Amino acid sequence: MRNMIGAYGPWAAKLFGDGPAELSFRNPKFKARGLAAWRRLALAKARDLIGEPEIPWKPRARVEKRYEFDGLAVEELSWQLPYGPRTDAVFMKPAGARGRLPAILALHDHAGKKYFGLGKITRTPRQHPLMREHQRQYYGGLAWANEIARRGYAVLAHDAFPFASRRVRYADVAKVLVGDRREPSPRSAREIDEYNAWAGGHEHIMAKSLFCAGTTWPGVFLGEDRRALDYLCSRPDVDAARVGCAGLSGGGMRTVFLGGLDPRIKAAVCVGLMTTWRDYLLHKCHTHTWMIYVPRLPQYLDWPEILGLRVPLPTMVMNDKQDQLFTLPEMRRADRILGGVYAKAGAGGRYRCSFYPGPHKFDRPMQREAFAWLDRWLASEGRP
Repeated sequence: MRNMIGAYGPWAAKLFGDGPAELSFRNPKFKARGLAAWRRLALAKARDLIGEPEIPWKPRARVEKRYEFDGLAVEELSWQLPYGPRTDAVFMKPAGARGRLPAILALHDHAGKKYFGLGKITRTPRQHPLMREHQRQYYGGLAWANEIARRGYAVLAHDAFPFASRRVRYADVAKVLVGDRREPSPRSAREIDEYNAWAGGHEHIMAKSLFCAGTTWPGVFLGEDRRALDYLCSRPDVDAARVGCAGLSGGGMRTVFLGGLDPRIKAAVCVGLMTTWRDYLLHKCHTHTWMIYVPRLPQYLDWPEILGLRVPLPTMVMNDKQDQLFTLPEMRRADRILGGVYAKAGAGGRYRCSFYPGPHKFDRPMQREAFAWLDRWLASEGRP
């Protein structure tokens, strides 16, 4: 059978075999009653390999603007991490809301559009025309972060590394990589497209450089998303015991790492980014970014088992049957793997996986199910 690396594919697939990986909770050497001990062991290995960099930062943000928009109280924020440009963020909650609210860290997608970040999933009075089209294509025409805020949540969306405010600027890069390029005008779709194409080609440079620094792209994502979570949980209008996260595609990938490794995430929804390492190896690595990969981690945990590190905390996975980024058999295998982890832990009722018709997306029917799931675990005063 043809695969991504030809005659070497079958050999490479055998390196991790068909059975549970070394630190899989499904491995018979781990007993159901030993859940806590297994998690400590597996988390330690995952953290070691992911290489999350230390990011010392106090959870403070500067409020750039406050206003009401479409029934929401909105704060446009920014903060400065110890490196790189300032991070832009948007915080939203229902206008007039009082007290501590359940909260969502809304994680934006990749989509090959590094010029944009949080604008992919939010709507403000200055929404870029290209983001209206983006939301039409992937989100049923909705800004899902706004939609869930209207249901009674405090929602924070921030630009991920290296998107939008956090993107790599031509002027800061060695001339051998950028030539005479100039920063794109926000009014020029052509120049924005050219930047997105350049930034896509720059990913292998970024990934190799991060490896040289002793970290990984998922490690940087995890560190920065955890700092955003620090800020969200520090707010006096947020109930830090009722915080979830969700995202499509690149946001789903960030959900896998953040939801799997940070227990403050009490409910997680991963949309359009659930398959197996086997799928990436044999079939679909060409459709994916360098942002996914952690060297040697497949030896210890399959891809869905990274998210499974959070068991028994509530977890939802949503897939599209015709998603061009994955094969359906491996999406179904991932469901069996993650379902097996939850079943062995005696928490089968806290895991749900849904398959929807159509291509890669998080459309209105999917949002309705995801929001109802989050309501179940976060909206009441009960705890997961």
